[in-house]
Amino acid sequence: MGQAGLSIGDVAEATGLGVHALRFFEREELFLRPIPRTPGGQRSFDSFDVEWLLLCNRLRQSGMPIARLKEFARLVRSGPGNERQRLELLESHERAVRDRIDQLTESLEIIRGKVAVYREHVEEGTAAGIWSPTPFPGTIDEGRDDTGGQR
Repeated sequence: MGQAGLSIGDVAEATGLGVHALRFFEREELFLRPIPRTPGGQRSFDSFDVEWLLLCNRLRQSGMPIARLKEFARLVRSGPGNERQRLELLESHERAVRDRIDQLTESLEIIRGKVAVYREHVEEGTAAGIWSPTPFPGTIDEGRDDTGGQR
């Protein structure tokens, strides 16, 4: 183990997680060990706990559900012998992240195209009325068509 005796505040600062999130992680058994307490009842983390939390942050930020993270923590806590299960869990998450990246890349290409069109029209002074949807009956702009011109 690494540096010991880190307070919950130290760990919150090192990981960017709030104190409530750290308590949640403990309640949900997402740590790799029970977090010991000082004689005064304060949690006492070590640098290994911080490293684990930083990994958990990345997994969560990349979309891993808490239930999957909890399963991964359980497998790691169990020790040697389940490495294939850990690998399968991580590979499954990797596929999900790659799929999400592909979807975001497709969306980004569409957005880039729209940005280019709008930039061109704004620079040429022809932006008024580009893609102005026809308003619903009874709205203020009832007299405008979908190009922004008058009917």
